[in-house]
Amino acid sequence: MAQNFAEFNRGLNYFEAAPLQHLGRKRFFQVVMALVGTLGFAMGVAAAEPAPAAPPATSSADYTIGPGDVLQIFVWRNPELSTSVPVRPDGKISTPLVEDMVAVGKSPAKLARDMETVLAEYVRSPTVNVIVATANSALSQVKVFGQVKNPQSIPYRDGLRVLDVVLLVGGFTDFAAPNRAKLVHAAVGQEKPREEKLKLGDLVQKGDMKQNVSLKPGDVLVIPQARF
Repeated sequence: MAQNFAEFNRGLNYFEAAPLQHLGRKRFFQVVMALVGTLGFAMGVAAAEPAPAAPPATSSADYTIGPGDVLQIFVWRNPELSTSVPVRPDGKISTPLVEDMVAVGKSPAKLARDMETVLAEYVRSPTVNVIVATANSALSQVKVFGQVKNPQSIPYRDGLRVLDVVLLVGGFTDFAAPNRAKLVHAAVGQEKPREEKLKLGDLVQKGDMKQNVSLKPGDVLVIPQARF
Protein backbone atom coordinates (compact mmCIF):
# COMPACT_ATOMS: atom_id res chain seq x y z
CA MET A 1 0.00 0.00 0.00
CA ALA A 2 2.87 2.41 0.74
CA GLN A 3 4.23 1.75 -2.75
CA ASN A 4 0.86 2.65 -4.28
CA PHE A 5 0.76 5.98 -2.44
CA ALA A 6 4.35 6.68 -3.51
CA GLU A 7 3.35 6.17 -7.14
CA PHE A 8 0.37 8.46 -6.62
CA ASN A 9 2.61 11.17 -5.17
CA ARG A 10 5.06 10.91 -8.06
CA GLY A 11 2.21 11.25 -10.53
CA LEU A 12 0.77 14.19 -8.62
CA ASN A 13 4.14 15.97 -8.64
CA TYR A 14 4.37 15.49 -12.38
CA PHE A 15 0.84 16.75 -12.88
CA GLU A 16 1.54 19.90 -10.83
CA ALA A 17 4.86 20.54 -12.58
CA ALA A 18 3.50 20.22 -16.12
CA PRO A 19 1.63 23.31 -17.40
CA LEU A 20 -1.72 22.33 -18.84
CA GLN A 21 -1.01 24.10 -22.13
CA HIS A 22 2.02 21.85 -22.75
CA LEU A 23 -0.08 18.67 -22.48
CA GLY A 24 -2.07 17.31 -25.32
CA ARG A 25 -5.68 16.37 -24.64
CA LYS A 26 -4.92 12.63 -24.86
CA ARG A 27 -1.89 12.87 -22.56
CA PHE A 28 -3.82 15.00 -20.08
CA PHE A 29 -6.59 12.40 -19.93
CA GLN A 30 -4.07 9.57 -19.42
CA VAL A 31 -2.39 11.35 -16.49
CA VAL A 32 -5.69 12.09 -14.72
CA MET A 33 -7.00 8.52 -15.10
CA ALA A 34 -3.70 7.07 -13.84
CA LEU A 35 -3.87 9.24 -10.74
CA VAL A 36 -7.51 8.35 -10.03
CA GLY A 37 -6.92 4.63 -10.55
CA THR A 38 -3.84 4.53 -8.31
CA LEU A 39 -5.57 6.46 -5.54
CA GLY A 40 -8.69 4.28 -5.74
CA PHE A 41 -6.65 1.06 -5.52
CA ALA A 42 -4.63 2.34 -2.56
CA MET A 43 -7.78 3.40 -0.69
CA GLY A 44 -9.38 0.03 -1.42
CA VAL A 45 -6.40 -1.82 0.05
CA ALA A 46 -6.47 0.39 3.14
CA ALA A 47 -10.19 -0.22 3.64
CA ALA A 48 -9.70 -3.99 3.29
CA GLU A 49 -7.18 -4.18 6.10
CA PRO A 50 -9.09 -5.24 9.25
CA ALA A 51 -8.63 -3.25 12.42
CA PRO A 52 -7.29 -5.20 15.42
CA ALA A 53 -10.13 -6.44 17.62
CA ALA A 54 -10.31 -5.33 21.24
CA PRO A 55 -10.19 -8.11 23.85
CA PRO A 56 -13.75 -9.00 24.89
CA ALA A 57 -14.96 -8.41 28.41
CA THR A 58 -16.72 -11.16 30.33
CA SER A 59 -20.46 -11.08 29.78
CA SER A 60 -21.49 -14.75 30.06
CA ALA A 61 -24.89 -15.36 31.65
CA ASP A 62 -23.24 -18.16 33.66
CA TYR A 63 -20.60 -15.88 35.16
CA THR A 64 -20.73 -15.35 38.92
CA ILE A 65 -19.23 -12.12 40.24
CA GLY A 66 -16.58 -12.57 42.94
CA PRO A 67 -14.29 -10.46 45.13
CA GLY A 68 -11.59 -8.66 43.17
CA ASP A 69 -13.53 -8.46 39.91
CA VAL A 70 -13.64 -5.03 38.27
CA LEU A 71 -17.09 -4.04 37.01
CA GLN A 72 -18.11 -1.48 34.42
CA ILE A 73 -21.47 0.04 35.40
CA PHE A 74 -23.37 1.85 32.63
CA VAL A 75 -26.55 3.79 33.43
CA TRP A 76 -28.29 4.77 30.20
CA ARG A 77 -28.76 8.52 29.74
CA ASN A 78 -27.04 9.13 33.08
CA PRO A 79 -23.28 9.23 32.45
CA GLU A 80 -22.67 10.82 35.86
CA LEU A 81 -23.92 7.59 37.43
CA SER A 82 -21.80 5.34 35.20
CA THR A 83 -18.50 4.21 36.67
CA SER A 84 -15.90 1.45 37.04
CA VAL A 85 -15.67 -0.19 40.45
CA PRO A 86 -13.86 -3.15 42.04
CA VAL A 87 -15.75 -5.70 44.08
CA ARG A 88 -14.51 -5.24 47.63
CA PRO A 89 -13.36 -8.13 49.85
CA ASP A 90 -16.71 -7.88 51.69
CA GLY A 91 -18.43 -8.69 48.39
CA LYS A 92 -20.03 -5.28 47.92
CA ILE A 93 -19.71 -2.31 45.57
CA SER A 94 -20.55 1.35 45.92
CA THR A 95 -21.55 3.61 43.02
CA PRO A 96 -23.21 7.03 42.86
CA LEU A 97 -26.62 6.74 44.60
CA VAL A 98 -26.08 3.01 45.25
CA GLU A 99 -24.06 2.29 48.39
CA ASP A 100 -22.94 -1.10 49.70
CA MET A 101 -24.74 -3.19 47.11
CA VAL A 102 -23.96 -6.91 47.40
CA ALA A 103 -22.36 -8.07 44.13
CA VAL A 104 -20.70 -11.39 45.02
CA GLY A 105 -22.65 -14.45 43.96
CA LYS A 106 -24.73 -12.59 41.39
CA SER A 107 -24.60 -12.64 37.61
CA PRO A 108 -23.97 -9.30 35.88
CA ALA A 109 -27.61 -9.23 34.76
CA LYS A 110 -28.93 -9.88 38.30
CA LEU A 111 -26.73 -7.12 39.73
CA ALA A 112 -27.95 -4.72 37.04
CA ARG A 113 -31.61 -5.42 37.93
CA ASP A 114 -30.92 -4.93 41.65
CA MET A 115 -29.21 -1.61 40.94
CA GLU A 116 -32.16 -0.49 38.82
CA THR A 117 -34.48 -1.10 41.77
CA VAL A 118 -32.42 1.20 43.99
CA LEU A 119 -31.87 3.86 41.33
CA ALA A 120 -35.61 3.99 40.59
CA GLU A 121 -35.96 6.04 43.78
CA TYR A 122 -33.88 8.81 42.16
CA VAL A 123 -34.06 8.27 38.38
CA ARG A 124 -37.10 7.69 36.19
CA SER A 125 -37.01 4.23 34.56
CA PRO A 126 -33.26 3.59 34.99
CA THR A 127 -31.57 1.13 32.63
CA VAL A 128 -28.35 -0.42 33.96
CA ASN A 129 -25.82 -2.63 32.19
CA VAL A 130 -23.04 -4.41 34.10
CA ILE A 131 -19.95 -5.83 32.40
CA VAL A 132 -17.10 -7.66 34.12
CA ALA A 133 -14.17 -5.68 32.75
CA THR A 134 -11.51 -7.67 34.63
CA ALA A 135 -12.16 -11.12 36.11
CA ASN A 136 -9.85 -11.55 39.10
CA SER A 137 -11.81 -13.62 41.58
CA ALA A 138 -11.51 -17.33 42.29
CA LEU A 139 -15.08 -17.68 41.04
CA SER A 140 -13.85 -16.73 37.55
CA GLN A 141 -11.38 -19.62 37.39
CA VAL A 142 -11.45 -23.35 36.72
CA LYS A 143 -9.16 -25.42 38.97
CA VAL A 144 -7.46 -28.63 37.84
CA PHE A 145 -5.56 -30.76 40.34
CA GLY A 146 -4.65 -34.34 41.18
CA GLN A 147 -2.69 -36.54 38.81
CA VAL A 148 -1.96 -33.98 36.10
CA LYS A 149 1.44 -32.67 35.09
CA ASN A 150 0.85 -29.01 35.97
CA PRO A 151 -2.02 -28.54 38.45
CA GLN A 152 -3.24 -24.95 38.23
CA SER A 153 -6.11 -22.49 38.14
CA ILE A 154 -7.14 -21.51 34.63
CA PRO A 155 -8.99 -18.26 33.83
CA TYR A 156 -12.50 -19.02 32.64
CA ARG A 157 -13.67 -18.00 29.17
CA ASP A 158 -16.82 -18.66 27.20
CA GLY A 159 -16.80 -22.03 25.46
CA LEU A 160 -14.17 -23.61 27.74
CA ARG A 161 -14.38 -27.41 27.80
CA VAL A 162 -12.73 -30.26 29.69
CA LEU A 163 -10.32 -31.16 26.88
CA ASP A 164 -9.12 -27.54 26.76
CA VAL A 165 -8.02 -27.58 30.39
CA VAL A 166 -6.52 -31.08 30.13
CA LEU A 167 -4.25 -29.80 27.37
CA LEU A 168 -3.42 -26.63 29.29
CA VAL A 169 -2.21 -28.60 32.33
CA GLY A 170 -0.01 -30.82 30.17
CA GLY A 171 -2.08 -34.00 30.33
CA PHE A 172 -2.11 -36.79 32.90
CA THR A 173 0.73 -38.28 34.92
CA ASP A 174 1.70 -41.96 34.65
CA PHE A 175 -0.15 -42.61 37.91
CA ALA A 176 -3.47 -41.08 36.85
CA ALA A 177 -6.82 -42.81 36.61
CA PRO A 178 -8.50 -40.46 34.12
CA ASN A 179 -11.60 -42.64 33.75
CA ARG A 180 -12.41 -41.92 37.40
CA ALA A 181 -12.18 -38.16 37.03
CA LYS A 182 -14.64 -35.91 38.85
CA LEU A 183 -15.93 -32.50 37.86
CA VAL A 184 -17.20 -30.55 40.85
CA HIS A 185 -19.54 -27.74 39.88
CA ALA A 186 -19.46 -24.70 42.14
CA ALA A 187 -22.46 -24.06 44.36
CA VAL A 188 -24.96 -21.59 42.93
CA GLY A 189 -27.19 -19.67 45.32
CA GLN A 190 -28.56 -22.06 47.90
CA GLU A 191 -27.58 -25.17 45.94
CA LYS A 192 -24.80 -27.47 47.11
CA PRO A 193 -21.74 -28.31 44.97
CA ARG A 194 -22.60 -30.98 42.40
CA GLU A 195 -20.27 -33.76 41.22
CA GLU A 196 -20.15 -35.19 37.72
CA LYS A 197 -18.17 -38.34 36.85
CA LEU A 198 -16.12 -38.27 33.66
CA LYS A 199 -14.17 -40.89 31.72
CA LEU A 200 -11.36 -38.69 30.46
CA GLY A 201 -9.27 -41.71 29.44
CA ASP A 202 -11.96 -42.53 26.87
CA LEU A 203 -11.99 -38.90 25.78
CA VAL A 204 -8.24 -38.72 25.16
CA GLN A 205 -7.60 -42.27 23.91
CA LYS A 206 -10.85 -43.14 22.13
CA GLY A 207 -12.18 -39.72 21.16
CA ASP A 208 -15.38 -40.09 23.20
CA MET A 209 -16.55 -36.49 22.84
CA LYS A 210 -19.49 -37.06 25.18
CA GLN A 211 -16.95 -36.68 27.98
CA ASN A 212 -15.82 -33.28 26.68
CA VAL A 213 -18.39 -31.34 28.69
CA SER A 214 -18.61 -27.57 28.98
CA LEU A 215 -17.14 -25.90 32.04
CA LYS A 216 -18.48 -23.06 34.16
CA PRO A 217 -16.70 -20.51 36.35
CA GLY A 218 -15.68 -22.01 39.68
CA ASP A 219 -15.63 -25.63 38.45
CA VAL A 220 -12.99 -27.99 39.86
CA LEU A 221 -11.66 -30.94 37.83
CA VAL A 222 -10.12 -33.71 39.93
CA ILE A 223 -7.95 -36.49 38.44
CA PRO A 224 -7.45 -39.29 41.03
CA GLN A 225 -4.53 -41.66 41.38
CA ALA A 226 -4.78 -45.17 39.97
CA ARG A 227 -5.28 -48.06 42.37
CA PHE A 228 -2.37 -50.51 42.51
